[in-house]
Amino acid sequence: MAENPRDRSPFDRYPIHFTTANNVAIAYQDMGPDSAEAVLLVMGLGAQMLHWGDPLVQGLLDAGYRVIVLDNRDAGLSQKFYLLSAPPVWWTLVRDKVGLTPTPAYTLNDMAADAVGVLDTLGIERAHVVGASMGGMIAQILTLEYPQRVLSLTSVMSSSGAPGLPESTPEAVSALASSAKAKEANRDQIIARQVEVARAIGSPTLFSEPYARQLAIRVMNRGSYAPGMRRQLQAILANGDRSPVLRKLQAPVLVIHGEDDPLLPIDHGRDTAAKIPGARFVSIPGMGHALEPEVSRRLLAQLVPFLQDPVQLATE
Repeated sequence: MAENPRDRSPFDRYPIHFTTANNVAIAYQDMGPDSAEAVLLVMGLGAQMLHWGDPLVQGLLDAGYRVIVLDNRDAGLSQKFYLLSAPPVWWTLVRDKVGLTPTPAYTLNDMAADAVGVLDTLGIERAHVVGASMGGMIAQILTLEYPQRVLSLTSVMSSSGAPGLPESTPEAVSALASSAKAKEANRDQIIARQVEVARAIGSPTLFSEPYARQLAIRVMNRGSYAPGMRRQLQAILANGDRSPVLRKLQAPVLVIHGEDDPLLPIDHGRDTAAKIPGARFVSIPGMGHALEPEVSRRLLAQLVPFLQDPVQLATE
């Protein structure tokens, strides 16, 4: 019997490409028909394109979109900045807490330019931009700095960076720090740790250990690089409060946030939406700070209708 292509992950059905964008080597995948509207997916802190998950990517393909995914610099298969400083997470957070803003190896603006460079490589003039967590911050900056390239913005489980917003739970911070440690020699230890990180920051009632383990193995097979996450965290903290510039954003915007997010509590999402003119805010019950299969299903139920008619739905 012939294999059904849909039985394979979309990440396995489409080839990985590399381009030099913004003077950095970026890995990306281009999925779906060239003639369709493009959706650019930008992932979060220390994460790879695989963290979008098969259900969400396949759902967008099924809805008729061309899906562009990339590994941010210092993650996955994209260029690493091996020679640049990567202090421990706890040290970066302590210094930031006392007002000593880190000097990053690169900025979120640089990472936004990387993503635009991928669109340039593919000859895509405009795309729907969807960012998760740090990727949401990058997507906000991309929309502000390159408005002519953006059909719509969707900011998922992200933040404006404003001071005074609720802090992460201690368990989520501990998981973040654990994830950014240097690699142990034992592969099984690394995979087990990533499963526990997914459990700590993920969706309390929707967490799937088999899914988290399978994803951790796939990510590990592509390559895990802890120092890159530490440099990305510096870029987040150095970017600071985006509130003043978010008020200038004019694209159709959807802000999606989980009601059970322990890393960036839901008020981060509400605050982001409140500061963007005309933005629509949607909360998802049961969602934490991860895209488990059931979370992706609930997210797609909000995202796809918005992509189909962003102007109308953003202002309803």
